[in-house]
Amino acid sequence: MAWKNLKQRSLADSMLVEHDALKELDDVHDLIEWSRIEGLLSDVHAKVKGEKAWPPLMMFKAMLLQSWYALSDPKLEKQLARDLMFRRFVELDISESVPDHSTFWRFRQILEQSSLLNDLFEEINEQLAEQGLYIKSGEVSIIDASVIEANQCRPNKRKDGSSTQDPEADWNVKAGSDGKRKSTYGYKAHINVDEDGFIKATDYSSGSLHDSNCFTGLLSGQESSAYADSAYSSKAHDEWLFKRGIKNRTIKRAYRNRSLSPEEKAFNRLHAGVRCTVERVFGVLKQHYGMRKARYLGLARNRTRFNLMCMAHNIKRGLSIKQASCM
Repeated sequence: MAWKNLKQRSLADSMLVEHDALKELDDVHDLIEWSRIEGLLSDVHAKVKGEKAWPPLMMFKAMLLQSWYALSDPKLEKQLARDLMFRRFVELDISESVPDHSTFWRFRQILEQSSLLNDLFEEINEQLAEQGLYIKSGEVSIIDASVIEANQCRPNKRKDGSSTQDPEADWNVKAGSDGKRKSTYGYKAHINVDEDGFIKATDYSSGSLHDSNCFTGLLSGQESSAYADSAYSSKAHDEWLFKRGIKNRTIKRAYRNRSLSPEEKAFNRLHAGVRCTVERVFGVLKQHYGMRKARYLGLARNRTRFNLMCMAHNIKRGLSIKQASCM
């Protein structure tokens, strides 16, 4: 299955009147060396036989657009069909048709099954590091998790008696800011971010998994210090960080018969300002990228969506830092 040739521009495309509105994503596009991304995707649809497929780089760019604009697959199809800015970003001629929503679904499954997501994530972060936007030397890690409501979360029953709930999600119970216990049926997104708000590592689990189970898996072991809230506090984690020479900035927690000392309260106040960076990242992902609710059934599909979302976030974050440095 070869790729469709979209490099050649049509007469209709050359007759488009230039407008600033069409160039709003040009800075984002110019930030990344897409040929390197295309190299990672070179084995997708690489068979000689079969109907020609959409180029994987074009499809990957469409996945980024889907994250930035919080679109479903059908809405992404419609937007590509009618939005010239979208077509310009994915380099799709206006004389060409667009992939249908099922094609986006299948491409996402290919990324999931071929284990390409981690390579793509690392490549994007590496390119940002090469431009001096993402600083790796002496980096810190800030760990946290956030609950995501399942697409089908209500415990209703079908005619055959089976539950309509997503079978791979689970209940998460936590105390809210008002002191009341809040239950959510869904998943958990776990991330490691640096001080500048770049996402360094991710994990995705059912809602019932305790946050602390993903702590060491999110760390590289090369950090100068690690920040996390009190849910990650444990003797095992203290020892893990100490052996690797990583400064432990985990928030101290009080226990039933032992309140925090003045020194521990001062420690928490000192490091809470750094730790809140991860809360801002989750806020952006929920408000602008649609992370608040899962879009698909099953852990693997939603994890793929979340990983694409994190790549899209880092690209936009890199652009923001680059533009701020040029002012």
